Amino acid sequence: MDIAPIKSQRDYRRALKQIEELMNARRNTPEGDRLDVLVTLVEAWERKHYPLDLPDPVEAIRYHMEQNDLQPRDLIPFIGSRNRVHEVLNRKRDLTLPMIRKLHQGLGIPAESLIKSVGEAA
Repeated sequence: MDIAPIKSQRDYRRALKQIEELMNARRNTPEGDRLDVLVTLVEAWERKHYPLDLPDPVEAIRYHMEQNDLQPRDLIPFIGSRNRVHEVLNRKRDLTLPMIRKLHQGLGIPAESLIKSVGEAA
């Protein structure tokens, strides 16, 4: 198996093309092993060159609300009063650590998204 590290955009495109050609390879075969190694290399390249940015806390909360058909009143147990919920959703109040904990534990919103400051660079 002659596989080299991905060092350039050209290498990256070549690896993607090889992965596409090997997509139907069976596991535990030379082709399947080659596919596994190429996928690992491509994932490493993509993590380094195309990092995903986490949403800011309000975007994360709004997304979770939309996906779970929640209303602002449903956030009262996690954030506090109705007024406080609206302040958070309108970006007039930052989340506190207790709010972050409750939103993460109670609703399953990733803590990494809730901790990120609005406007913080990744």
